[in-house]
Amino acid sequence: MMSDIEIAQKAEIRPIVDVASKLGLTEDDLEFHGKFIAKVHLGVLEKFADRPQGKYVDVTAITPTPLGEGKTTTTIGLVQALGSELKKSVAACIRQPSMGPTFNIKGGAAGGGYSQIIPMESFNLHLTGDIHAISVAHNLVAAAIDSRMYHESLQTDEQLKKKGLSRIDIDPNSVTWNRVVDVCDRSLREIQIGLNDAKKDDGTPSTVFPRKTGYDISVASELMAILALTTDLKDMRRRIGRVVVGLNRNGKPVSLEQLKIAGAVTVLMKDTIMPNLMQTLEGQPAFVHAGPFANIAHGNSSIIADQIALRCADYVVTESGFGADIGMEKFFDIKCRYSGLIPNAVVLVATVRALKMHGGGPKVKPGVTLDKAYTNENLDLLEKGLGNLGVHIENARRFGIPVVVAVNAFETDSNSELEMIRKYAVGAGAEDAVKCTHWADGGKGAKQLAKVVVEACSKPSKFKFLYPLEWPIKKKIECIATEIYGADGVTYTETAEKQIKSYEEAGFGSLPICMAKTHLSLSHDPDLKGVPKGFTVPIREVRASAGAGFIYPLLGKMSTMPGLASHPGYMDIDLDEKGNIKGLF
Repeated sequence: MMSDIEIAQKAEIRPIVDVASKLGLTEDDLEFHGKFIAKVHLGVLEKFADRPQGKYVDVTAITPTPLGEGKTTTTIGLVQALGSELKKSVAACIRQPSMGPTFNIKGGAAGGGYSQIIPMESFNLHLTGDIHAISVAHNLVAAAIDSRMYHESLQTDEQLKKKGLSRIDIDPNSVTWNRVVDVCDRSLREIQIGLNDAKKDDGTPSTVFPRKTGYDISVASELMAILALTTDLKDMRRRIGRVVVGLNRNGKPVSLEQLKIAGAVTVLMKDTIMPNLMQTLEGQPAFVHAGPFANIAHGNSSIIADQIALRCADYVVTESGFGADIGMEKFFDIKCRYSGLIPNAVVLVATVRALKMHGGGPKVKPGVTLDKAYTNENLDLLEKGLGNLGVHIENARRFGIPVVVAVNAFETDSNSELEMIRKYAVGAGAEDAVKCTHWADGGKGAKQLAKVVVEACSKPSKFKFLYPLEWPIKKKIECIATEIYGADGVTYTETAEKQIKSYEEAGFGSLPICMAKTHLSLSHDPDLKGVPKGFTVPIREVRASAGAGFIYPLLGKMSTMPGLASHPGYMDIDLDEKGNIKGLF
């Protein structure tokens, strides 16, 4: 079979204006980036304000494994099935991928096989430049912080006043705003800056520099989280102004508004607020907008894209990053709080082989042939792993939303294995568990899934949040850890305790929680597969994303800058003799 990029490059791609017309959009609603990609003006929301809202479906998954579950592929396959097979008006809403994973081990995020977003190369690379704009805006803030500390260290209050400034007096040890770059680079996790500024002009030691800081990956920027959660330009400007970068020496929060940089940051991000419109292999519209990581940030595409899509289509399928314990929980408790949108159904993606791994199957190594435990029927091993599926079904139903399990099938899966999953899923409270072959068959391979999803969307919703916002920060953290992850409890470092106290004193205690943890386990420990028991979640650090609107605890050894693998994907990416990109996957 052809590779993903070969399938994408051979596809018949339609002019984006034709794709837009399926949603009732005209050329006046679009800002074209070539023939096949366009940004959508926010005026569409006012234009279609009187239209009824479509059905809203979130696609999530069991705890990810190195084998891959195919969540984005399922999202696109379901959209193609709803459109091509059931003739529904439908749109996808997904994130723009970071180029960090694209050039590392995860690869692209456009879907796979015959369920993809095209043009695939543009999707996985620069697209319309949104991530670059966010990176520049973020790093401008980092430069402004250090510049302000530098100049304040050299000037008196009177000198600052003559320049229209008042002393902020940032505590350099409190600054939480790192720099960002959209590549995986572990060497930049911790750096030292200001070596040239270690002494003042009079030769005395600086009280500010040198200082330790570091780099995060661009999609972990709070500005990316703001883009995904904002509702219009005015709201984005307000959120950017509220961003807290550290504390002054009196322990008070320092914001971008105080640094007088919020306006410039908004200007740099002005065009990013418009969602990008692309298409599936079968010609259905796909909004691609924002790209926050789910294990680091909230892991969902933008509210604005969802709002536009829901006014333009009868069914909107969006996707939450990683497993239901991460992206889906944040979708409900963070994104839905700010959007006011209530989903009609959850699609939970699983595979036979991934569940076998959760049952204690052999480790999987890149480039090594899969063990026969994954390619031969093994009902005992599968049964041991079903508990992970059950926890995620329970967690979705905890929010009061109907759950449909999509079993992304491989040729080696036996009918007995598929039937075991179906019976277990239904017994655990799912509407059904449907075998899907959309990777190989496109929309046709997800037709039955689409039918079950339509039925699930017709059921009344009993949606509820996991916790009330008025709870203290610790109580909300502990609720997520015990109810969603299954932990026995939570511990906090001295640093985390102090941070929580300072944030509550600053008035941030009523914000929702965005847990930063490994995606490879229900717990904080990536080595604990299946349904871990008897563990306690350690909170290493707690940050406040006051602009985005959430508190951000870091669990265990969670890093905000991934590292490159020993054989990263960039080694296989090149141009062929005709100038076409090859090696993207």
